[in-house]
Amino acid sequence: MLFLSTPWLPLATALAVFTCSAVSAQTSNPPLPAVGVVVATKQDVTPSYEFVGRIEAVSRVKLRARVTGFLKEQRFNDGQAVNEGDILFIIEQEPFAAALRQAEADLVAAKAEAENATVALERAVELRANKTVSQATVDDRTATKRVADASVLQREAAVEKARITFSYTEVVAPISGRIGRTAVKPGNLVSPETGVLATIVNDDPVYVNFNVTDREALEVRRALADAGIAEVKDNKRVQIKLRLSDGSIYSQTGRVSFRDVQVNPTTDTILFRGVIANPRGILADQQFVVVIVETATPKQLIVIPAATISFDQRGRFVLIIDEDGKVQERFITVGSEVAGGVAVTKGLEAGDRVIRDGIMKVRPGMQVEARPIAQAPGGK
Repeated sequence: MLFLSTPWLPLATALAVFTCSAVSAQTSNPPLPAVGVVVATKQDVTPSYEFVGRIEAVSRVKLRARVTGFLKEQRFNDGQAVNEGDILFIIEQEPFAAALRQAEADLVAAKAEAENATVALERAVELRANKTVSQATVDDRTATKRVADASVLQREAAVEKARITFSYTEVVAPISGRIGRTAVKPGNLVSPETGVLATIVNDDPVYVNFNVTDREALEVRRALADAGIAEVKDNKRVQIKLRLSDGSIYSQTGRVSFRDVQVNPTTDTILFRGVIANPRGILADQQFVVVIVETATPKQLIVIPAATISFDQRGRFVLIIDEDGKVQERFITVGSEVAGGVAVTKGLEAGDRVIRDGIMKVRPGMQVEARPIAQAPGGK
């Protein structure tokens, strides 16, 4: 029977202790959680503010009949462009033409009577000079002439009124623009009580109305003051853009043309109005849009991806990694969106490492392993 010599026992014991120590070290030091970070950088950002707005036509006219008669003719197609002065509807003209001719005939008769009264007065004056007639006769002829002259004025007024009434048989476009659907077709009886026959809208340019809360208006005025702009109506340095319902930005830019002089006490808002070109008719009257008011002077601001921002009841915040590799919470104030990123006006400094990937598996104070993420242009 063989026995191990005693000199090998210390070596076996040492190997056993070393192995246990290595296993224990691996168990007590697990790997740090890895997170993807982006570096906060400064970019030229044009300060902007967004509001909900509604498009309004610069001019809108509702066409109505001003005389009673059968609608004889419609000279346009629904939805087409019309020019100021175009004849759009014709109401039967014959009764009104006859009334005009009657008024003109009455005027001719009145003028004839006035001429006759003038001759009679002149004759009476001559006879009175020869003392052939009395002064009462002269006075009577004078009064007759004045009545005849007044009758001429009345008939002239009647002719003018008949001519104006006859002109109402032609419904003329008072403005240029695009005409909507007609409510009454030819052959129907129309009158002033019929209502709107059609509506013309001048849609190039158009207004865009938007309400700004008193707090937002104060922020805008402060931002403009920081940019050296005294008033939002300084349209050389302030412009508006529109975001349409599909998310696209409208191709034209406009300017702010009006700001109400008082706050609406019901909504605590101030009405602003902008003017913007609409050459292709993309913008329609009463259409909802998002109004973007921005200055023409860019400003250096921190830009981070939108995916890095979280929020709770305390406000918006991001998680950053400090110099010791620990997670820290930073509350921020954000500005406008910039090509997929978000401008930060307060709370971050250039060079801060902001966590984008792995936010849900870390918390403030944890030690983490930061793995840089290559940022696409625009901060995405």
